[in-house]
Amino acid sequence: MHTITRRPAPTRDLSLASDRYEAIDALHRFAAGQDLRDLQLLASAFTPDAWLDFTQPARKFGVEMPVVRGRQAIVSTLGAALADLDTTHTVSNARVAIDGAAASLHALVEAQHLARADHSRHLLLKNHYWVDLERSGDGWAIATLRIVNAWHRGDPAVLFPDRVPTGGGR
Repeated sequence: MHTITRRPAPTRDLSLASDRYEAIDALHRFAAGQDLRDLQLLASAFTPDAWLDFTQPARKFGVEMPVVRGRQAIVSTLGAALADLDTTHTVSNARVAIDGAAASLHALVEAQHLARADHSRHLLLKNHYWVDLERSGDGWAIATLRIVNAWHRGDPAVLFPDRVPTGGGR
């Protein structure tokens, strides 16, 4: 029989735990804003001068895509890209490092994309999210977000309907 010895809880600054929670919440707002098509929620995840780098996944599917710069550009670009899609994003394995008014975060995000008109067509992405955040009011907001695809299943034309032949990708 194994005995588990209880150790006293470490004395930690609760503000650090709160900061970690709020930093991860910024990433959750990014994901939920897309899934719920809530552009205001999506915008709340970013600083005004944020940038979003989806170049590596796009290039993997033969699409050249610039880094999107500025909260408004990010929201309008994602709003247009997701207009004909149903998505679900699942954030896991989040690790946060806080350094004063700055934070860095890495998480795995599984993103399912379904053509709204035909759910038999899908693209499932498993991505690494590399995030830099800044303190914003009582919480945190994303300053930079770099997405790196680890693997995918499905049809890239679901996400890039005008740029990738159906069933295409590398």
